[in-house]
Amino acid sequence: MGPRIALTLSRTDTPVRRISRQLYLESLERAGADVIPLEPGDPLPASFDALCLAGGGDVDPSRYGQANEACLGIDPERDTMEFLVLDRALALDLPVLGICRGFQVLNVAFGGSLVQDLPGHQPVGDEVVTHEVAADAGSLLGRIAGTQPHTVNSRHHQGVTDELLAPSLRPTARVGHLIEALESEAHRFVLGVQWHPERAAEVAPPATRVFSALVEAAALTPTR
Repeated sequence: MGPRIALTLSRTDTPVRRISRQLYLESLERAGADVIPLEPGDPLPASFDALCLAGGGDVDPSRYGQANEACLGIDPERDTMEFLVLDRALALDLPVLGICRGFQVLNVAFGGSLVQDLPGHQPVGDEVVTHEVAADAGSLLGRIAGTQPHTVNSRHHQGVTDELLAPSLRPTARVGHLIEALESEAHRFVLGVQWHPERAAEVAPPATRVFSALVEAAALTPTR
């Protein structure tokens, strides 16, 4: 049995969401994890070794003090589940990886906010939107993926800028004025990436290494 990774997911009530769930499960299991999938309404596990916050709909903007201007797919029950399980993980200093929505959840949880709509960052139909990122030297992401530019995908319509970044988080990759990766230097492994590494065919291999890095960090969790 590998490290137990709690994976938060959207409700798998559509074919697209079922495919997304499978991609996350396969990515973590391939990296050696024993995955505990969590959908809204599921009880939180009594214990786990690390947390992966997956992509999905938008965080309720009331959680960062704004009215809803452009948010889509808000699920209050998922928000409640994720912020609770994240609080538990942070209190125990468990490794945390946030992907797309999860990246945004991390910023909100640490006291930041979000741009509610970013046109042009979401594909249409079978389109794949890509760009390059390069991690900062000396960052957690840099140690995982290296610091050379590599291709990542874009499947989001919200984002984080310097003005909206939580004060205690460090931006470690950017595309223009948008932050593409963030991390907490106050924890042993808290990393958020705006791209979707579970869609391995759309990104360069370095972008997918966050899964194995999370599992390796989880294997060192004292609660195991």
